Formats: sequence, structure tokens, C-alpha cells
Amino acid sequence: MGRFIITFIFSFIIASAFAQERKPIIAFTSDTQEPMWVEKLLLKSNHNQKATEMIFKDVNVIHPAALFILGDVVSLGYKTKKWTMIDRYIKQCTQNSIPIYATLGNHELMFNAHKGTKNFQTRFPMYNPAGYTEIIDSVAVVLLNSNFSKMTTAAILAQDNWYSSIIKKLDADEAIKFIIVGCHHSPYTNSKIVKPSMEVRQNFVPVFINSKKCVLFLSGHSHNFERFNMQGKYFLVIGGGGGLHQPLRAANELTHDLSATYKPMFHYLAVMRSHDSLQLVSRQLKPDFSGFKDGLVFTVR
Repeated sequence: MGRFIITFIFSFIIASAFAQERKPIIAFTSDTQEPMWVEKLLLKSNHNQKATEMIFKDVNVIHPAALFILGDVVSLGYKTKKWTMIDRYIKQCTQNSIPIYATLGNHELMFNAHKGTKNFQTRFPMYNPAGYTEIIDSVAVVLLNSNFSKMTTAAILAQDNWYSSIIKKLDADEAIKFIIVGCHHSPYTNSKIVKPSMEVRQNFVPVFINSKKCVLFLSGHSHNFERFNMQGKYFLVIGGGGGLHQPLRAANELTHDLSATYKPMFHYLAVMRSHDSLQLVSRQLKPDFSGFKDGLVFTVR
């Protein structure tokens, strides 16, 4: 009981500090899905559903202006019963005036893409398969669909055109200070389980790099926290929402990870604008599940 009170007070202090700055927090998470039995044959579980529950509870404590989920919200999107717990968390956030936005992961489309997409859009009606944007405190969040294998050539082209157009529009909008781009599949990761997405690199990264206001590219799919800097811009993998933790290749074998020593099992990201920079805080669930702490704090200018 004492630990819970201390954790609650600590989180309240963080929320109060953000509030004193009069800048809203934007929260991001990914891969909140319940582990599938077949996954447990390869990877070790660790109270994963409890971790997801605690992430949503901490989000409600810090009370962000919005929560964005970067795919794999549930393990099997087409099965209505797999949404039971997430529906409860969505309801709690909604009642607490925290809107939730999301983009599709591969688990939403697994086995029955049509029904999975329908169940997804029921929970997230703002979702658009061609991409969509939400603006919070002069920060534009652009969400994209990276499930290229499930998309037609026409759909891919439509999204590419929309993406290029919206970034140009946001770059020219004086009211927008920063742009954050998010999708499910990671363009860069050292995961031993999933590969970096070459399609994301080809279709999404060049526009992001060439934009004057795009400063942060977020993704999941790899169940890790990873941080890369490519051509002067940051790419973060934040797949610590509750999925089974994935092993990483040793010594940054594929891409140099700036956070090679920071590898929390469960985590989510809080972002706040402060004048000409974004303050990023990785909220890390403590190994003993006693609460959250600020695991990594850094600034993006």
C-alpha cells in the first residue's frame, strides 16, 4: 500500500510539473497485445497483461492531452473477445477526457483483415487507412499504415501521395512547430525476432528526413525501446506496451542504438513541447511492478 501511495504521489508531481508549464503531454505506446500461446513457445512471458493494465493506469494519472497507440493493440483483431480488456481501458481514458488515436498493426489484420479492420475502426473512428493527422499544442502527429503486404498498389500510392502532401502543408503552416510521424513497423531495429521494414524506409523515411519540421519518427513491432539518429533526426522504437519482450542483436549489429544500455521490458513515451524543443520522457515500469519511473529523459530540438 505504501509503495502504491508513493508511486501515485510521484506520478502526480510529474503531471503537476507538466501542468505548470501549461503545455499538454502527448503519450505514445505500442504493442499492447496479449501474448499468443505460440509466441510463448519462443519468448518468455512476464505478467504482460498486468503490465499493459498498469501502463493505462499511469497514463490516466499523468492525464495527457491524447494517447496514441502505434499498432498491435490486441493479439487478434478479428476476434471480438480479444478486445475486452482494451475496451475497458479505452472507456477509462474516455471517461477521463483522454482521447485515444491508433494506427493498424499486423495483429489487427491477422487471419481476417476485413473483420480486424472493422473491429479496429469501431474503437478508433478517426482512423483513416490512407493516413491521418491530429494536432496537439502546435505538434502535428501523422499516423500511417505500414502493413504494405495487406495493401493494394493503388492504396500504397494513395497513402504516399497523401503523406507527401500533408507534410508539405504542415511544413508551410506557421501554427505547426513540430511534426511527429508514427507507424507500426520499424524502419530501424536490432530485434532478433522482427526485421527492419524496408518498405517503411522507402515510402516514409525520405519525406520525414526532407521535412523541416519532422523531428521524431515513432514505431513499434519490435518489443523494445530503441533510439537511433539517422541524418540528424531521431527514430524511436517504443514497443513496450505489453507484448513479449524480444531479444536484440549484440553490439548494435544492424544499426547503432543510442540507448544500448536502456532496455526496459515495459514502457511508454510522454512528449511535451517546450518552446523550440520537445521534452521526451520514457516512462518505465519498474521490474518489481511497484510503479513507474522516468527511465530516460532527453530533448529533441
